[in-house]
Amino acid sequence: MAWLSIRAIFLYRTFAPDSVRQRCRYAPSCSAYAISCLRRYGFVRGWRLALSRIRRCRPPYGGRDLPPTS
Repeated sequence: MAWLSIRAIFLYRTFAPDSVRQRCRYAPSCSAYAISCLRRYGFVRGWRLALSRIRRCRPPYGGRDLPPTS
């Protein structure tokens, strides 16, 4: 399931118009963060971390935010 989610994120990055894809306030971007979490932690925990990050992607949050290491 994780590979299918990663594929969907790549399709989003490739085909979504710029008006839909906003500049992410974080480094790495939210989609790159999601891919990293999905690869490292699998489908369930990876999406839980990615959705938590997406909810924070608004003012006053932002800056450097790497996926957890453990």
